[in-house]
Amino acid sequence: MDVFLAAAQSILAPHMLLLVFLGVTAGLFVGALPGLTATMALALMLPFTFTLDALEGLVALGAVYMGTIYGGAFTAILINTPGTPSSIATTFDGHPMAKQGRGLEAISIATIASVVGGLVGVAFLLLAAPPLAKLAIRFGPAEMFWIAVLGLTLIGTLASGSVLKGLLGGAIGLLIGTIGISPIGGESRFTMGWPPLQGGVSLIVALIGLFVIPELLDMIRRGSAALAPPPGVAPSGFNFGSAARTVFSKPVNLIRSCLIGQVIAVIPGAGGSITSLVAYNEAKRASKSPETFGKGNPEGLIASESSNNVMVAGSMVPLLALGIPGAPPDAVILGVMLLHGLRPGLDLFTESGVLANGFILSMGLAALMLIPVGLLGGQIIYRIVLRTPYYFLVPTILVITMLGTYALRNNLLDIAIMLGLGVAGFLLRGLGIGAAPIVLGLILGTIAEQGYVQTILGGMALPVPQVRLFTNPLSQIIIALIAAVLLWSFVPELLRRVRERRRGE
Repeated sequence: MDVFLAAAQSILAPHMLLLVFLGVTAGLFVGALPGLTATMALALMLPFTFTLDALEGLVALGAVYMGTIYGGAFTAILINTPGTPSSIATTFDGHPMAKQGRGLEAISIATIASVVGGLVGVAFLLLAAPPLAKLAIRFGPAEMFWIAVLGLTLIGTLASGSVLKGLLGGAIGLLIGTIGISPIGGESRFTMGWPPLQGGVSLIVALIGLFVIPELLDMIRRGSAALAPPPGVAPSGFNFGSAARTVFSKPVNLIRSCLIGQVIAVIPGAGGSITSLVAYNEAKRASKSPETFGKGNPEGLIASESSNNVMVAGSMVPLLALGIPGAPPDAVILGVMLLHGLRPGLDLFTESGVLANGFILSMGLAALMLIPVGLLGGQIIYRIVLRTPYYFLVPTILVITMLGTYALRNNLLDIAIMLGLGVAGFLLRGLGIGAAPIVLGLILGTIAEQGYVQTILGGMALPVPQVRLFTNPLSQIIIALIAAVLLWSFVPELLRRVRERRRGE
């Protein structure tokens, strides 16, 4: 308790509060720019931490991390463009709410859900780091393969209208993910003999192309901005109390989404994009009115934002306990720790308890800081987007996305790929194939391929070759969960048919 109180006292110093405020503000605006990820934000912040002591540097990076993940919700809600991969599911209901004139309401709900998720993640990190770290190290290649397969079962839910079209979109994403050099064997695939394609298609490039460009083309086609409300409908104002009641009126959804976010967050390499999609899928599956999801249901927004903000602190569990980065941004934080002579593990909490607990508590403080910073910034950004004519908004967004795409790898080819995927995404949208299944296939395809090939090669290297995909008890649990998810996906349809038959009788 003495160590905990000393840690709390250290982060409540005025200069620490200023660091948290500046970090959250900077992260929010970076996260709101498509193409600038949390990893990039932390990497850009890294040189500024060299002149700070260990705790100050970690507090600054933690605040930027929290702000960036939250900031991705702004563009997801306002222009249907996830600022970060973890905000993909936020577009599903956040943008329809904005198009109905409820943009400020959506931002307020996303803010409160993000704060709750951030605080829950910090609480888990403080109380349950050791057992969760033990769970994380049990996930090998076979388990990651089945986690990817479990994620692919979400395609049926994300497909709007037709499961077949959703599966087609997922297959397109899987094919896009095979372009470039094989992650295991090193073979060059689908490059057509062109060396620049050996680097493959970056997830962020595909994300920007498939989400941003079709929306810009749709604005041009309509001749109006994305947030133009329906005729006769006035934009709703800001009401913090109403948004808070909306978030806490569905406690089961909130708790379930936070638990999903925490469990997936401790698995190294799983990522926030999977976290929010799984939480969204389960919220829709458990809802009494699943048909309202994708049309402006706040429950989908709550599930996405609470789960992906749990990931910020949740992914620190394997980092602080085992020295294994749970997500790409955590690798930058690990570098800062090593730079200051700090080694993750049990010694970090015993020998540097004030620093470790201070860093964890600062992330909780950063989550609370989202309320004033996020709500004020949200109102400013909302009014700018709402009042800017589309013929100014479209080229501005296009230039920002092109700069963000180029900044990823300093490669002009990425801009060409982004634009090409954008045009293809616009045409596919007209055919009823959305961007979400394509991006999900791209995300999970690489994870599934790596896990499968590594598992098979590992089994063949044994004295008695064996298929290790099915022998691990943890893999068997995930397989049973996949079967349960697939079975449960047919239950609502069966119940609907039973109700229709009874009405007919």
